[in-house]
Parts: sequence; C-alpha cells; structure tokens
Amino acid sequence: MNPFQIIGHQQVMHTLRTQSAHAFLLLGPQRVGRKALAHFIAALANCAHGTACGSCPSCLAIARDTHTDVMFVAPKSETSTGKQARRKIIPVKVITERRDEGHDYDQHVVEWLQIAPHTRRKVVIFDGAEHLNAEAANALLKTLEEPPHRAMFVFIAEDQQLVLPTIMSRCARIFVPPVPEAEMHQALLHLENQIDPDLLAFAAGRPGVLFERETVREALVQARELVQGLESSMLDALSAAEKLEKSFNPEWHPEALLFAFRHHPLSVRARADQALSEALERLEQYANPALVFQVLALKLREALGRV
Repeated sequence: MNPFQIIGHQQVMHTLRTQSAHAFLLLGPQRVGRKALAHFIAALANCAHGTACGSCPSCLAIARDTHTDVMFVAPKSETSTGKQARRKIIPVKVITERRDEGHDYDQHVVEWLQIAPHTRRKVVIFDGAEHLNAEAANALLKTLEEPPHRAMFVFIAEDQQLVLPTIMSRCARIFVPPVPEAEMHQALLHLENQIDPDLLAFAAGRPGVLFERETVREALVQARELVQGLESSMLDALSAAEKLEKSFNPEWHPEALLFAFRHHPLSVRARADQALSEALERLEQYANPALVFQVLALKLREALGRV
C-alpha cells in the first residue's frame, strides 16, 4: 500500500496526473479517500521525480503531514471553552491575519502563501469546503484567482451544492466514488489478513473506515448491544443507553446505530433516524447527555413497537 494510504481510485489518480489546474474540488462521501487524494495532489506538485513516487523525502513528508509547503485547514470542532462547536465553520480569521484580532491561529492562508516555497509549490488543503463562509471565501478570492508562487489549492467537500459558487467556479471538480467491494476486500486482507463481512458492509466502499477499524468495531458492538436492550425490556434499554452515553463517539456511533437497524423495515429505520437526529441536535445544544440518551432509548423502543 502506498504511503498516502490510497485504496483503489486508480482512475481518479490518472485524472489528477493528467489534469492541469491550480485548484481542485474533491467531491464524495466522508472517508471515501478524498483526504488521501488531496495529499496525492500535494505530492504530485512537490515530488522530486514529479510522479508522487511515495519514496522521495518530499512525498514521505507529505504522507507524515510534516511537509513545510503543505497547509491543512479544517473547521474547528470545539469552541474556545472546549465544548463541541454547534456549527462547523472555517472563519475568515484563518484566511488572513488582518482579521484575526484575537490571534487564534498561528498560520494564515493569505500571508503564508506570500512566502516562497521551500520545494516546488505550496499547497493549501481545505477539508470541508462547504464550511467556508462567504466572508472567508471573499477574503480568499483574490489569492485563489492569482496564487502567489504558483500555489495550489485543494478543496474537499461532500456536496457541491453546499460549496459557495465563488469557490466552485474556480476549481477543477473531481468526483471520488466508493471503492469496489473486491478492492476493499483485498485491502482488508492486506491490513490484517482476515475478512470481516460486517466491517466491509459498514464501510460501503469507504477506505477510511478500514484505517479506523478497531474504533469502528467497538462502535458496532455497542450499537448492537443498544438494539438488543431496546428489544428486551425498558430497564435493559435504559441501561444500554446509559452505557452508550458514557462512550459515545459522534464520529462513529450515529452511523453504527443506523447500521444496526439495517434489517428492520423502512418505517422503523426512518423513525430511528429521526430520533437519532433529534438527539444529536440536543447534544449540540449542550442538553443534559444522560437525559438525551434516555429519551433516545424511549423513542427507539417506540420505533420498534416496544411500548
């Protein structure tokens, strides 16, 4: 496996090798491999051999996230007080130092790009282009149109409809599709020399899941335990909900819970999805977690017809 941890996507890599652009928009589902391909683009721009060889010092530094000419920008997931942010946003103050009155960021895109690269080209990767607000996009616009020192930009997004037109119109758009099952199967065999049908089904062609497989497996087990508790008694349901609340991971548990309901009728899954969405919204509003999970358990039991 290459150091950029790219599984599949041979056609996408071929397109990237032959496409001449200074800004790319990589579109596709979470964990499908967009971030790995963004690193591949940065490697193509700076590789000593011009091929993203994966073995030269520049490529290895990019794979380790230590390259001095690659800047990674993502929305903050926590507030200044350490709580989970209610709404993800890439603010204008990370784009330009002039707008960062509180000095919240050590690096700012516009000013960082004014400095000449150490290798060939500077590359800025925006993970979550849909979270760039209009103010941030406008501050970036001139630099995006006339990049200093031939700088490159890579924007990552799930839905192009959520990306501001001022950004999207200036990018070469590349769709990153799910990886075929046979390639996922081979990748998992390479990683741990065994096949896990549930893990592959949950991954649904998203290679990123395979690199966090132990965390995913734990989430899947806990989701199954909750569903078993829901189908048992009210006491078991509340006990399972309390256990889940103590280990809840918003990155994985919501999807794992919906996966645990996959064999139930569509009407049940729809109600479960609605109950989970309401619970996540309350958690984002800093509601009492124990109470949120108790209500979730009650609503999920109701969806299952257990009153």
